[in-house]
Amino acid sequence: MNEPTEVEARFAEDGTITVLSFTWRGRKRPVLNHGRQWGSEDGFHFLLMTTGDQIYELVYAPLSSLWHIAENPTNGGARRASA
Repeated sequence: MNEPTEVEARFAEDGTITVLSFTWRGRKRPVLNHGRQWGSEDGFHFLLMTTGDQIYELVYAPLSSLWHIAENPTNGGARRASA
């Protein structure tokens, strides 16, 4: 999928990136909880939880300064958290 998205994030002096919100399917989604973060060849990955226990994986590509929502192979995009 790799769908481009608009992201509101804070870049700290120490290099830490904190995602505050992002837009998906025309709706701004505030980030309520931050999960795992890791780097790979395609950029920095962030697991994020929004309202309704929706979990998203966002990727930031620092060379282009672009963000996208990464595909989840198990169900094609955003994941729903298990209770």
